[in-house]
Amino acid sequence: MILIEKAGLVEGRLIQRYKRFLADVELEDGSIVTAHTTNTGSMKTCWEPGDSVLLEPAANPERKLKFTWLAVERPGGWVGVETGMPNRVVAEAARRDALPGLPGLHTVRTEVKYGSERSRIDVLALDGEERQVFIEVKNTTLKEGPWALFPDAVTERGTKHLRELQAMVREGHRAAIALFVHRTDVDRFDAAREIDPAYAAELERAAKTGVAVLPLAVRLVTTREPSGLWNLAWELPGLLPWVPRR
Repeated sequence: MILIEKAGLVEGRLIQRYKRFLADVELEDGSIVTAHTTNTGSMKTCWEPGDSVLLEPAANPERKLKFTWLAVERPGGWVGVETGMPNRVVAEAARRDALPGLPGLHTVRTEVKYGSERSRIDVLALDGEERQVFIEVKNTTLKEGPWALFPDAVTERGTKHLRELQAMVREGHRAAIALFVHRTDVDRFDAAREIDPAYAAELERAAKTGVAVLPLAVRLVTTREPSGLWNLAWELPGLLPWVPRR
């Protein structure tokens, strides 16, 4: 099931990514453009110079950067690098009752304030028993062998979110951490223990507390139109197993 689709995308070859927000791309006609990069993290294992990329033209003609970088083709498949998309896809899946691991959701809202640490939950819904379901979404792109790993850098904010989710469970609500595995060349998930042992320990604690850990398998579907422009669609076919690398 296609949940969200982007059309009219432009293909190019990545030259470099720099200053966190910028990427230089050579288009098919040989021109070079600078694209906006929404992923401000390390983006380890997500790109190399020369990779094929898909860019979305800006809707606002007045915007300084005329393109946004959405995806990159790695040797094993496509990787999504637009960090706003995971929240949108998960929310849409919840609205359609198509979110793997959490059936029966309705009354979906996004970016709702909650908790004692002044967080905002990415997706808030009700289940069939009218209980609140708090869903935190994490874009997951780091790869090591067949594993998708999270996080790709130390994340105190992510650890705080896990604490908040556990607090919601203790209050009688439901909670889930949705690891949005935004690439198609992995078949299992684990926490990046060597990068952030505190987060890994908190994730295991959260699972024991009752927070649902959902490593979402993401399918990126690409098609090229006769015009030369591309379409990119997002599907959630199921869950990846959580397999420790110990």
